[in-house]
Amino acid sequence: MSAPRRILITGAAGFVGRHLVAELSRTCPDAVLATEPFDMTDGEAVRAAVRAFRPDGCVHLAAVAALPAARLDPERAWRVNLGGTLTLARSVLSETPACRFLYVSSAEAYGLSFRPGLPLDETAPLAPMNTYAATKAAADLAVGAMVSEGLQAIRLRPFNHTGPGQSEDFVVAAFARQLARIAAGLQPARLRVGALDTERDFLDVRDVCAAYAACLLAPSEALPAGTILNLASGHKRRVGDVLQRMCELSGQTPEIETDADRLRPSEIPTAVGDAGRAQQLLGWRPLVAWEDTLRDVLADWLMRVGLR
Repeated sequence: MSAPRRILITGAAGFVGRHLVAELSRTCPDAVLATEPFDMTDGEAVRAAVRAFRPDGCVHLAAVAALPAARLDPERAWRVNLGGTLTLARSVLSETPACRFLYVSSAEAYGLSFRPGLPLDETAPLAPMNTYAATKAAADLAVGAMVSEGLQAIRLRPFNHTGPGQSEDFVVAAFARQLARIAAGLQPARLRVGALDTERDFLDVRDVCAAYAACLLAPSEALPAGTILNLASGHKRRVGDVLQRMCELSGQTPEIETDADRLRPSEIPTAVGDAGRAQQLLGWRPLVAWEDTLRDVLADWLMRVGLR
């Protein structure tokens, strides 16, 4: 497979999408990127976009990605995350069957498989524990089944990733937003949090996007259709320790208050991944230092509240 020349990116205007566009502009400078939004629940719009652009590479990012949003409107989450994915995959298979289709799943789909607390590789069963994870797991399996029909699909299961531009629906950005607002005098020196004793495998979004680009560029013999890849650091970080370091970086010492609305109905104590296969097949590993990630997220939120 040669480098793709026409790359369709769904969800290009979102947090990850914006970083991916920047990464592909650097690594695939000759490629034309299709980034125009369309409604993933509108089957004809999806099919028309694929038919008009005829991509030879596709990265499917568009999703209801925040757990609370999926919980509050599960029907929409299923329509977008499963229904939209199936329509897109079928359209690609029908219109441009040689297109490499990157389906961005989620490590959330492993769910109950994290119970032992050990790093999971791609052979771990999908056992989702919430609506978001269930929709992603269902689409993951459906895309995998379509490989036997000829879909040139690669399934990616990234672990928690953050970076500048992320919304407050996600834990690191939620900490940064509140610390920035406290620094700006926009809220009392009180920081509302969810569970702090959980341990997660955190990544920088820029490392994740580098993996997506590497998948598009890898030759078929090195990365055959049907491949599944975890994207993980292999290291667990306690959420409370992340909060403490962010407070130190911000110079703030707020009161910490548990917010029941930020607690999940069921919580996995430790979720960590094994990305050995991505290292082997792509030569990929995280490169952005965690300290730099935290500084960049905090700087982004300070800018948003007008302090930089």
